[in-house]
Amino acid sequence: MLDLAPSIYRQRLVIEAYPKNAITAEQIRSYLTGLAPVLEMTALIEPVTHRSEAFGWAGWTHWETSGAHFYAWEQPILFYSVDIYTCKAFDPATAVTYTKDFFGSDDVVHKEF
Repeated sequence: MLDLAPSIYRQRLVIEAYPKNAITAEQIRSYLTGLAPVLEMTALIEPVTHRSEAFGWAGWTHWETSGAHFYAWEQPILFYSVDIYTCKAFDPATAVTYTKDFFGSDDVVHKEF
């Protein structure tokens, strides 16, 4: 993909896994609140969550240097996906370890781009 804005730093990371149990709104808020200091980001708002009856929970947090989205399914399987987008460098391994430990997931997959 052609970089249309090479003077603007961007980093993206997607993390996906199976949680041990269904994920609640409070867990999403707690996870996103804790993710900011783990990645040395400055939170601008408290995390926001919403539930779709058809697709499950979603959450979002806004950081000074962008933010993160969180999605959790209960059907057809317990599953979650995190999408981190920043304009400040962070260590992907730190985000993956924090996520895996927070939700007690056995296996976690991730992709940085």
